[in-house]
Amino acid sequence: MDKQDPRFKIANREALIGIGLAVINFLWWFGFAYGLGSKPPEEYNYILGLPAWFFMSCVGGFLLMSVLVIFVVNVFFTDVSLDVEDEDS
Repeated sequence: MDKQDPRFKIANREALIGIGLAVINFLWWFGFAYGLGSKPPEEYNYILGLPAWFFMSCVGGFLLMSVLVIFVVNVFFTDVSLDVEDEDS
């Protein structure tokens, strides 16, 4: 009897969620870094002494991703046992 371990399905789903979070993080960072940061430095706006593009891409992105990861782990991730199960039972 060749039965797929159900933990693989959970692990694959959670890996895809992790990849999705990484893509969101990159798009956020890239959008603000190159969107707001493409102006001449004389035209930059500043937030807390940092250029707005840097603040939004790095500081804002870190805060956003921290909240997203905490939310995703609490809502979508599942605890699974890592103990080896007997195939005979």
